[in-house]
Amino acid sequence: MKNLSKMLRYLGDYKGQIALYFITILLSVVFALFSFGMLWPVLQVLFVGAQEVNAPDSIVGRVTAYVNKVILEHDKLTALSYAVIIVVAFTILKNLFIYLSLRILNPIRNSILRRLRNEMFTKALSLPIGFFTEERKGDLISRMTNDITEVEISVMSVLETLIREPLTVILTITSMLIISPQLTLFMFIFLPVAGIVIGRIGKSLKKPSGMAQERLGEMLGVIDETLVGMRVVKAFNAEKHQHLRFTGINNSLMRLRNSISAKRELASPLSETMGIVVVSIILWYGGKLIFSGQSALTGPAFVAYIGLFYQIINPLKNLSTALYNVQKGAAALDRIEYFLGAENTVKELPDAKPIKNFERAIEFKNVHFNYGNKKILNGINLTIEKGKMIALVGASGAGKSTLVDLIPRFHDVSSGEILIDGVNIKDFRLYELRRLMGVVGQEPILFNDTIYNNITLGTGGVTPQHVEEAARIAHAHNFISAKAGSYETIVGDRGAKLSGGERQRITIARAVLKNPPILILDEATSSLDTESERIVQDAINKLMENRTCIVIAHRLSTVQHADEIIVLEQGEVVERGSHSGLISKNGVYKKLVEMQQVK
Repeated sequence: MKNLSKMLRYLGDYKGQIALYFITILLSVVFALFSFGMLWPVLQVLFVGAQEVNAPDSIVGRVTAYVNKVILEHDKLTALSYAVIIVVAFTILKNLFIYLSLRILNPIRNSILRRLRNEMFTKALSLPIGFFTEERKGDLISRMTNDITEVEISVMSVLETLIREPLTVILTITSMLIISPQLTLFMFIFLPVAGIVIGRIGKSLKKPSGMAQERLGEMLGVIDETLVGMRVVKAFNAEKHQHLRFTGINNSLMRLRNSISAKRELASPLSETMGIVVVSIILWYGGKLIFSGQSALTGPAFVAYIGLFYQIINPLKNLSTALYNVQKGAAALDRIEYFLGAENTVKELPDAKPIKNFERAIEFKNVHFNYGNKKILNGINLTIEKGKMIALVGASGAGKSTLVDLIPRFHDVSSGEILIDGVNIKDFRLYELRRLMGVVGQEPILFNDTIYNNITLGTGGVTPQHVEEAARIAHAHNFISAKAGSYETIVGDRGAKLSGGERQRITIARAVLKNPPILILDEATSSLDTESERIVQDAINKLMENRTCIVIAHRLSTVQHADEIIVLEQGEVVERGSHSGLISKNGVYKKLVEMQQVK
């Protein structure tokens, strides 16, 4: 029931459609029973002859009386012809209502899938960057695709489990009780045994289903890493290593899915076998009642009874299959809800203030930042005045990138505060805070779209002239114009169709177009060759004009003219000042400069 309640939460918004689904299914079941039930009085009259009607007010009695009348006025063949026509008509009506029920059900299913996908993607966009460093990307993709597919199957199973199949079983058993209460009560001795056996097997599916989804996530992660890092894989002859990783996960996934399939596929034959066993017992017991004269049950009625029992075998099989699907879907839904329930540590206050402009300064006041149990920044105090260029230098792992990531609130400080114009950045609306900032990172991030759309990313209301002007400032217009599609050229996956320098100049053009008052440059030229670096550095110099700039410096020669150089070591500010002032101190900064000069 717990697993069913999880599924039902997603059906609460569709009460009206589910009510219509219930009505159409009810009508389809009723017409199915009528079309089959017509055979009883017809068989009774055809093989026994015209009979006295014992219960003239019952449905069976009225049909029997009508068949008697047709036989007396015409003949048995005419009565049979009428019965066949009625059976065909009722069958058409039954299938019509089944079709209408599916027309109602499928939009519900697709709406739930759309909602789940939207919720998961929206959640992914809202989570802080730190979340994605902890989680495997392949596993997240698996949750958004394969797990949702499992939930899709479960939603269908839940609707059928709660509506269609129980209705069929209840109405059919009611008809069987009318025909022979004694025989039906005898049948109930055996059906619960079958339900218990099938239920125990179904419960054993949830754990391996969850494990299989995790393995699939791992496999997608390996595929993504291998495709992205193919150059490294081939350069280090690591094809065998990656193949072994993939094969190990793939084999484990195969074994888990074989185990799941073996249990799931057991449902249908097991339920059918148990159904046949029960039918055989009923045949024996019903025959005994007829032979002994202990029941008013007649031969034609017994044939109709057996036929009705066969009508509930398929619904019972479907119920058992649905139980397996619900168990699998519950495991997938647990993984989806874990993601949807992930805490967003970067939250916007309900009464957050707007911020339109940057006027005076950015201040770090005793800022600490911990990543888990690891301390990254320890007591940072720093003021960045408007229009100044501040350079952050230090060894890898000193906390430079973390420090600048705190300003647009990619992470939130563990303690202390960051102020813009004297106001804590947590008091501002996130969208407007980030609108003030442009970020150019070490690795240029492009999307598999046109150059034009990559430059205008997140920027509304711009014209092609604005885009071209931004590209010219970034020294990108000439190489863009030389391409066959010009600004409509598709850059490929992660910009694979462009060189490193071209990719970086497009990201600079993106920052130019945004025209932010605060610019963050995270080692923007460190991965480029000398010629590309010179071109990109020239573009960066144009971008930095009349802006407040925070530069993470890999090559110290590029920041010698900074207004202030901040030297970080193990998350603390150990030195600060101008290039010449720090050199004269003969401290950490001078050692870093000398190390680069030796190289």
